Amino acid sequence: MFNYKKSQKVLVLTAALSLLCTQSVFAETLELDLDDAVQRALTTNPAVKIAISQKKGSKAELNAARSGRGISISVNHQSGRGGYADDQYSRALTSISGSTPIYTEENVGKGIGNSHSNSITASIPIYTGGQLSGTIDQAKANYKSYALGETKAYIEMKKTATDGYFSLLQAGNMENLYQDSVNQLEEHLKNVQAQYDVGVVAKVDVLRSEVSLANAQQQLIQATNNYDVAEASLNKIIGTSLDTTLKLKDSLQYTPYENDMQYCLDYASMNRVDLEQSRLAVDAAKGAVKVAKSGFLPKVNASAGEAWGGSGSNWPGDDKENWTVGISASMNIFDSGVTLSKVHAAEEKLLQAEETYRDTVDTVELEVRSNYLGLREAEKRISTTQVAVAKAEEDFHIAQVRYMAGVGTNLDVIDAQVALTEARTNFVNALYDYNTSKIALETAMGVPVAVAPAANTTKLPTMSTASAEE
Repeated sequence: MFNYKKSQKVLVLTAALSLLCTQSVFAETLELDLDDAVQRALTTNPAVKIAISQKKGSKAELNAARSGRGISISVNHQSGRGGYADDQYSRALTSISGSTPIYTEENVGKGIGNSHSNSITASIPIYTGGQLSGTIDQAKANYKSYALGETKAYIEMKKTATDGYFSLLQAGNMENLYQDSVNQLEEHLKNVQAQYDVGVVAKVDVLRSEVSLANAQQQLIQATNNYDVAEASLNKIIGTSLDTTLKLKDSLQYTPYENDMQYCLDYASMNRVDLEQSRLAVDAAKGAVKVAKSGFLPKVNASAGEAWGGSGSNWPGDDKENWTVGISASMNIFDSGVTLSKVHAAEEKLLQAEETYRDTVDTVELEVRSNYLGLREAEKRISTTQVAVAKAEEDFHIAQVRYMAGVGTNLDVIDAQVALTEARTNFVNALYDYNTSKIALETAMGVPVAVAPAANTTKLPTMSTASAEE
């Protein structure tokens, strides 16, 4: 007899297994080096695309501000129908016998009819008291700032991608390190168990070895999880699926950094994007002051227009044509202090922008100094921890030999193994800190980033080109 429920369960299970198999078959594996990771991040990450969009928007705003100096033409048409609410009467005055006036009434209706009017007007500003020029100055400074913001986005994204790449390398190193620790403790536990089986050592040695192995296995589990998280994070940065398996071609290496601190400081003062953006913020604030002060000055416009139409004419109304040409001038005489308050507010914002620039100078110098010192500190740690690893490996080997010979203790082996793991961890951390400090220093200096032509053919703006472009 056919069992419908049983067959349904079999179908569901089959579908689930098929889905799992499909996911495993089509799970992507991607090999990449550091340059590949950076280029992928530069061309796919939303932060870069947002910066590019902001630059384009500010360019449109600059064009709009400049267009304010040109001629504007407006066309207007109005059609209507109307009349009186009540009938209207005309009264005619007559005279009988030359004396008594007699009024006669004539009903002339409600006067309902159509009306049409048309006009076209052209105008151009002649003098605005600095309002237009101030607005253009603001828009120009903002555009240059956003153009530099695109460059800044590339520089920061390079650091983000590089940090993510190094973090995955670091996580892989730590996973391998703890795997080696587990392997060493497993081998040691086998030796202890063998000696315990023949009655050479006490049960306490077996128990202590098992505890040490369990602790190492816990560290390995955490390291494996950290690797998975770092891999997903790098996938997000470079714009690939979060479950993509990444095979990194590089390793954490020590490459000497030759530049001294003064070179780094001088380079940052000339190339750091934040400094130029802060200067442009001062320029924009000066433009805002000019716009505010224009409220005290007269404004002159020239205009020319033509109009036609009239009551009762047929649509669109093309009779009673007239034209005008003239110049208009206006000036604010008294506004209860509104303009003065706007000027004061703009001047305070200018002061804020100037102080922000001064603070940015100090902040940039501090960042360069801090990252440079961090780089040199990690560099020293690399050499010292490298020596410590060699000595810890020798000490662990001696402790193993002594224990096997019966002249050493189990605690000596465990302590030596812990010291070896710690020394290797310190060395790996020193390498990681050195490489991340180097990219942090280059970011603080404003070292530019090149985008591969195959990925993006857009020429990146630099501080000099962005400042010159209008």
